Amino acid sequence: MKIDRMTRRDAMRLAALAMVSGSVAYPRFASAAGGTVNFADIGVGDPGGDWSKFTAASGYGVNLVSIGNAPSAILNVLVTSGGQGTYDVINIVGGMQKPLVENDLVEKIDTSKLPNWSKDTFIDEFLGKGKPGFQFIGFQDEVYGVPTVLQGDSFAYLPEKTGKLDSYAALFDPQWKGYVALEDNYTTAAQKTALYLKKAGLANIANPDDMSQEEFKTVIDFLIDQKKKGQFRVIWNSFEQAVNLIVNKEVYVIDCWEPMVFVAKSKGVDAVYADPKEGYLLWAMAAYLVKNPNRSEEQTNAAYQLLDFMLGGWYGAKLTTLRGYMTNPQAVDYAAANPAEFPADEAKRVAEITENVKRKFQAGGTWQNRWPTQVEFYESEWARFKAA
Repeated sequence: MKIDRMTRRDAMRLAALAMVSGSVAYPRFASAAGGTVNFADIGVGDPGGDWSKFTAASGYGVNLVSIGNAPSAILNVLVTSGGQGTYDVINIVGGMQKPLVENDLVEKIDTSKLPNWSKDTFIDEFLGKGKPGFQFIGFQDEVYGVPTVLQGDSFAYLPEKTGKLDSYAALFDPQWKGYVALEDNYTTAAQKTALYLKKAGLANIANPDDMSQEEFKTVIDFLIDQKKKGQFRVIWNSFEQAVNLIVNKEVYVIDCWEPMVFVAKSKGVDAVYADPKEGYLLWAMAAYLVKNPNRSEEQTNAAYQLLDFMLGGWYGAKLTTLRGYMTNPQAVDYAAANPAEFPADEAKRVAEITENVKRKFQAGGTWQNRWPTQVEFYESEWARFKAA
């Protein structure tokens, strides 16, 4: 198929490749005075189950449901599984604008309906037009995603088992054979592998963020070789699974998200999120307004209120303390000004995490590419890796 002119049939065909790439949970309709905003999230956008501040301001409840994060899994949910007629907002890693817009699945964001948009200086700083980060919220100079978190990813490890690690080489070190896990996602695991191979001089890869077919095949061949040698214990595909792998110490090194380390630490496990010398996988989450034919104007207004709430100080501070992500500039000030909600140690943590993520963006690495030029080839090659 031609990716630059992808049809709904093409999207359905591509989505079929990802039936095992992510999970879908259908909503249980909760009640609130004004109704419910159906909010599909990949597992990190929930502020601890507490949406009371939003409900108090809007009169609407939030019905949280899980959604897979792999690009084709998102299309599968919206195109073939009825998600477009069910969800109001989907909160996923951004960069999905091209297929979402071309298949008429999401609406352009009217930023004038978001009072907090102009207060978020991080948008222009990291995601503004003309910058690499714009690909996470925009398409053809229009905004389709509301940024909710920003982060630089790497991998986690158990220092009691490995000592200090500072390179993606750890994922492929024979010392940890059988005690390594990768995410079931070519936009994370394969791109980090490409960054490592490029920096180590092991492969000729011009841009890890958008590889040619030959370059990506080189990455997959390398991963298959590692897999056949028994390097990987498992290819994980859910937040809970990854956390359990760390907490149960089934793996010593794992390609994962930093919130998983936060959860592991809360369970008493000394896990560390690495600062790799090769740099980070930089990305941003985006909340999209689904073009839901069943939604009323009142519900659309409530959805906008939710998007604006997610750009606000309380939500930002809460997400930072829970997940370790940088959110928005108001988060630091809100946490510091509200000790009853965010004690001094938590407010300090919000400030420290925000500065640490800023440091990651300054250090650089590679920007995650959620919809690479050769996306169909990526899909087929990733399937080859999983089947090997």
